[in-house]
Amino acid sequence: MPDPAYETALGSSTKDKITLLGQDLAEDVMGSVGFGELAFWLATQRRPSTGETRVFEAVLAALADHGFTPTAIVTRLTYLSAPDSVQGALAAGLLGGGSRFLGVTEDCGRFLHDVLDGAERPTDEAGWDALALETVKTQRAAKKFVPGLGHHVHKDGDPRTRRLFAIADEEGLRGPHLELFAAIGRVHPRVLGKTLPLNGAGVCGAALADLGLPLPLLRGFALLARTAGLIGQLAEELRHPVANDIFLSVDLNNRPVPPDPEP
Repeated sequence: MPDPAYETALGSSTKDKITLLGQDLAEDVMGSVGFGELAFWLATQRRPSTGETRVFEAVLAALADHGFTPTAIVTRLTYLSAPDSVQGALAAGLLGGGSRFLGVTEDCGRFLHDVLDGAERPTDEAGWDALALETVKTQRAAKKFVPGLGHHVHKDGDPRTRRLFAIADEEGLRGPHLELFAAIGRVHPRVLGKTLPLNGAGVCGAALADLGLPLPLLRGFALLARTAGLIGQLAEELRHPVANDIFLSVDLNNRPVPPDPEP
């Protein structure tokens, strides 16, 4: 029985050479291809344009770190508990990338794609507003949230959102997902009776979808970005530790109470 052959266009090695994406890794990639460009290339197996790389790397920068979020705190606490396991601390933080933190990037990209799938693409702002209004009304009737709408801190506007729209416009890469997301921002007060900001995680999802990146991997790109942020959190923890104070603030201030009765 012949040995199986597992084909791949990614990394492959011989005695003298490493090939990646059809390129000589040492001669053609190292020192010539930036990490953001390479990450895009690996996911799509096509080399991005300069503009696509700029938008993609802007998304990575937008999602890298957002302060003492649960992902950052759990990374620091895990490192406090297991300083011999940097990988464990990073993994703990990444495992917290769910529907409330980081996962919104994927949720918004998928949501916008589902709305656009099979819909006639508008040709002007009025058309996009009409589609957005119908979308928000449908979500409201179903008692569901619109992914990417609202932020617990940036209530008057997320600074990442306007900047990413601007970069996409400068590069001619505002596609249908960003157009629909912008329209949702304009029309949702008519349905909800209040104005909510378009958040950074949501606009990142729209931008990634417009770049043609695989929808099932959108959260993966958010996690890629956050990995850099979590390394930064650990580096700061080494210089200025706070994890033990966080731990003690809970441990020394708990209050015993009777157990809840069984339902």
